[in-house]
Amino acid sequence: MAISVERLLRERKCPFIFTLLVFVICVTILTFTKNATSTLDPIGFYPDVKPQPVAHFSSPAPEKRQRLALKGEPFSDDANIDWKLCKGHYAVDYVPCLDNLKVIKALRTRRHMEHRERHCPPSPLHCLVPLPRGYKVPLPWPKCRDMIWYDNVPHPKLVEYKKEQNWVVKSGDYLFFPGGGTQFKEGVNHYTEFIEKTLPAIQWGKNIRVVLDVGCGVASFGGFLLDKNVITMSFAPKDEHEAQIQFALERGIPATHSVIGTQKLTFPDNGFDLIHCARCRVHWDADGGKPLFELNRILRPGGFFAWSATPVYRDDERDRKVWNAMVTVTKAMCWTVVAKTLDSSGIGLVIYQKPTSSSCYQERKENTPPLCEYSDKKSISSWYARLSGCLIPLPVDGEGNIQSWPMSWPQRLTAIPPSLSSESDATEKFLNDTKHWSELVSDVYIDGLSINWSSVRNVMDMNAGYAGFAASLVDLPVWVMNVVPIDMPDTLTTIFDRGLIGLYHDWCESLSTYPRTYDLVHASFLFKHLEQRCEIVDVVVEIDRIVRPDGYVLVEDSVEMMNKLGPVLHSLHWSVTLYQNRFLVGKKSFWRPRR
Repeated sequence: MAISVERLLRERKCPFIFTLLVFVICVTILTFTKNATSTLDPIGFYPDVKPQPVAHFSSPAPEKRQRLALKGEPFSDDANIDWKLCKGHYAVDYVPCLDNLKVIKALRTRRHMEHRERHCPPSPLHCLVPLPRGYKVPLPWPKCRDMIWYDNVPHPKLVEYKKEQNWVVKSGDYLFFPGGGTQFKEGVNHYTEFIEKTLPAIQWGKNIRVVLDVGCGVASFGGFLLDKNVITMSFAPKDEHEAQIQFALERGIPATHSVIGTQKLTFPDNGFDLIHCARCRVHWDADGGKPLFELNRILRPGGFFAWSATPVYRDDERDRKVWNAMVTVTKAMCWTVVAKTLDSSGIGLVIYQKPTSSSCYQERKENTPPLCEYSDKKSISSWYARLSGCLIPLPVDGEGNIQSWPMSWPQRLTAIPPSLSSESDATEKFLNDTKHWSELVSDVYIDGLSINWSSVRNVMDMNAGYAGFAASLVDLPVWVMNVVPIDMPDTLTTIFDRGLIGLYHDWCESLSTYPRTYDLVHASFLFKHLEQRCEIVDVVVEIDRIVRPDGYVLVEDSVEMMNKLGPVLHSLHWSVTLYQNRFLVGKKSFWRPRR
């Protein structure tokens, strides 16, 4: 029997009906929300990070998962900071921890490249680096490997200095990279094939995936190895050749500033499959061979050192002296020469191999250099650490056997890494982490956010964990620098075991890279813990320094942290959008303060 509106009003049943209606609506909304979302746990490297819901759009068939853009809310709050441009002739390319001229001038000696090492200023950068005049959005990959805008890296000195060696050529508005070099007289491809033919045990892109190029020049060696599924960490100091690393990164090739001086490199133990040096001007036998001991530390058991340099193939007195010193030190380290030859252009090459058994160490007549004291490594030990005068023991698994070589690429990307912790739940954590990032990147990052991935080439993960984020991007034309913060568990060897690259860093300091060298910087639940040691504004300024105009920052964090980051980025004239109160996407503009 129908109830008239007049009767409802007369009997005062409206409040009850209204309350019931609101209740039904709320239940409906909660039910829909529950069905539309799933819970994927964020990385558990910080113990107080609570699991949060992530949008997960699915259809009955997982392989046909529907990807929908998330609705973003733009940030309008402004931190109201009066930003100033950095001053000085070198401000455009300012690297705070490498350009601390006051400290560098006061150094007692430069004998061991101390002036090329990190000397961070006492206070963080409180200014913004200017743009080069005429700066443009970099050319897309793979075009940028062979040519870049001259105005983006307007440094002609290397063009003149190396004009006869075909490193780089200026033509019109561009700099071209023909793939030449001091040791690449017939081109890089000929040179890399020469190495592989010299020692068939080296199979580029299969058992040799992660390579270090010492004194890389403009990184053409690493750039051309990308075609062979090899990822190379190229490094060189910020020196008189001017902007080598800047050229490399502008080309979309992995590279970083570093030097083998008095301190350990910011790379993990037993990480690289092969280390390469083509006339890299390192005195390997210095200080009793400490630079070579450092290579031994970061080279995995059974790994190779390919050395292409004048002492290999010239016979004057100086080169003989250097060669004899190398023979003495490498023999003491139990390295063996597995190949020595000349190519068709007369360039010499020697290839050493690190041992896979401890028997040689035990059979040496003299314990020089000694083996380092074993320690259960749970913290990062190569950040601002002096070079060692000892050899690290070969790594062993839970049963005491020497750790195996990782599986061939690409299987090693998803296989259980040999260096993974032997703790009972380590494998489960690793697999869950891989699954988490695969789903999050596929369902949210790629199509759900306002990021134009076709414009992204150089990527940095500020707290990489097991590098699940990088692994999930492997099919895109990007590369990822995986950073393990110094106050996080040391997972960097595991990252290298997966066939990926990275380094250690303290985000309360500036990174050893030029300005404008990354297209996207990613951080997942990092800032809350940085806030305990440094100012978040200073970290944002560093992100602004290293990200290119039109580049992105992608942050996954708490609402409280988003409300701190958003206004600071907005004050820098970044466009800032928040998704689901969990994902923040900032896009850098071309804005700079007036002089």
